[in-house]
Amino acid sequence: MEAGIEQLYQLAEAIGIARQWWDVDGMRQTVSDASLATIASALGYPAENERDIAHSLEQLDAEQRQPPAMIVTEAGLPTVLPASLARAELTDEHGFTTALPVENWTLPPVDVPGYYRLSLAGHELTLAVAPKSCPTVHDFAPGKLWGPAVQIPALRGTASHPFGNFGELDEAVKLFAARGADVMAINPVHALFPGNGQGFSPYSPSSRLYLNTAMGAPELMGLPPLPEQPGGALIDWEGALPRRLADLRKTFAGLDAATRARIALDNAPHGEGLQRQALFDALDVRFRAQGAGGWQNWPAAFHDPDGPAVAKFAAENREETEFHLFAQWLARESMAKVQANATGAGMAIGLLADLAVGVHTGGADSWSMRDAMLQGLTIGAPPDPLGPHGQNWMLTSFSPQGLKRAGYAPWIATLRAALDRAGGLRIDHAFGLARLWLVPAGEEASAGGYVTYPFLDMVRLVALEAHRARALIVAEDLGTMPMGFAAPVAAAKMLGMRVLWFERAKDEGFIGGQDYPPASVAMTGTHDTTTVAGWWTGRDLEWAEKLSRFPADTTLEQQAERRDEDRARLWGTLTHNTRPRPKPGDPEPVVDAALRHIGRSASQLAIAPLEDLLAEREQPNLPGTITEHPNWRRRLDAPLADLLDQPDTAARIETLDRARKD
Repeated sequence: MEAGIEQLYQLAEAIGIARQWWDVDGMRQTVSDASLATIASALGYPAENERDIAHSLEQLDAEQRQPPAMIVTEAGLPTVLPASLARAELTDEHGFTTALPVENWTLPPVDVPGYYRLSLAGHELTLAVAPKSCPTVHDFAPGKLWGPAVQIPALRGTASHPFGNFGELDEAVKLFAARGADVMAINPVHALFPGNGQGFSPYSPSSRLYLNTAMGAPELMGLPPLPEQPGGALIDWEGALPRRLADLRKTFAGLDAATRARIALDNAPHGEGLQRQALFDALDVRFRAQGAGGWQNWPAAFHDPDGPAVAKFAAENREETEFHLFAQWLARESMAKVQANATGAGMAIGLLADLAVGVHTGGADSWSMRDAMLQGLTIGAPPDPLGPHGQNWMLTSFSPQGLKRAGYAPWIATLRAALDRAGGLRIDHAFGLARLWLVPAGEEASAGGYVTYPFLDMVRLVALEAHRARALIVAEDLGTMPMGFAAPVAAAKMLGMRVLWFERAKDEGFIGGQDYPPASVAMTGTHDTTTVAGWWTGRDLEWAEKLSRFPADTTLEQQAERRDEDRARLWGTLTHNTRPRPKPGDPEPVVDAALRHIGRSASQLAIAPLEDLLAEREQPNLPGTITEHPNWRRRLDAPLADLLDQPDTAARIETLDRARKD
């Protein structure tokens, strides 16, 4: 068995499963042999016994001797090839072919970024040549830029709706553009499950290739607007999403032949993928009404997207599929209109979209791209002091082996979809480009392990797609950074995130904004952190007490005492103690100072959550909760235009704008 264990370790290393990892306290942790075997098996390399392991090692060896589907390199650098050749033929995207000499297994540098067809001794593969870096802020405009971060459903506009959509977002970009903003960061708008009132988290999408159809705004496309409906302080998703689906069906039913023809023409370039998404949505609506949510719970005949049952359903339900094609068109073109209006109103960048780290296990991506997706594994986070049992996000993502076999096509398609209607992209949990914590199905998160991904290839492809789209890239780099992550991301000129709460010195004091690196986004907070007003007043502590989220043997009184010490530290950094420290019940001066702090920072970009611009005390999302906190349900108290015209809010925005220009 000892030999078998050593072979298991050899297999794990070859696959990229880390046997050991370092926790947030710098302590080395070891993944159990059982977990190594389970993760390896789920990745397609059976490891239940010595015979399985031996066969899997042979399989790996055979795979490594096969030419790759894609080689990713960087412009101006030589490329090592998988075989010794005398010459290679390179064909660019315009069909022009060049013969290139090969010396010592190495292809000479290619200077122009793009995708090339590479012919190697009878093998055809793709050569992706990335630029040295992504576009930077200064490629869009001189100086230091700023903008708000908004949760689209929270927005209220001139019309009364139960939640905000791209129509309210369109109003918002124009309002902020008039006040000097150059960017607007938004929550993910990936496709969810149409009409499913329980699946409203933007970070648990059905697909990252298509859009949340509830966001479509008919009025932006010259169609009759959605009917007005009252909405409360909290969004009633369970009621609102089915009503929105019904309203969109009425809009579709009223389309004339010319409009339908225009929609079909606009959809045509999106090809089979869009057709498959519409078909998935039609099937999901059908089976979810029967109590079968997630494709794994559908009748078995419908598990195969290319199977006869699915083809028969498509033929018999053509109008239903056409409706979902319309809904995707409406969302896609609505968002494109918002981006065009943002830049037309003077924003240098416009929308900064958000790419979720994974997708729902029962969603469209998992159904339609099964060979490229993890099977029997979900992603999450290892145990830490705040989550002693770890976290299982119940999401899936790409398999590293599946990506390579597919020539990275799913990753490229995902990037293009995210960048298609935006001026930039925030990559959620960007550490996932290097490694993901994978949890075997049915196991606790603590039974997982880190699996490495083809990091450099994925970063270079981000740079290439950002270059082609002329888009800014922000890498969400909060948390324990994997070794070797920082340098390639910095070289690619992706902006890191500098969030006020996490920028601490060794003595626990807050770091001055001038010490933030220029290649970063300075932020007062994110959707997952407390607001400035909430922190100063201790509202976050009240929630922690209510939900029993304090560390063991810690009381609210102790936390409140520590918070008061932190208030002194923060106020000292924000004002150099030139003014008396406000009372805990008086957060507005602190909010103003925090906005000035990020405004004066060295960061090329500053982003303030709308909640901080409005001095709100409640945050949009409380990580680790589902129903205990009203996540993704909060709405603005009034139309955004009215709120921005309030003297205190107008002054805060002016403060931030001036600080960026000083």
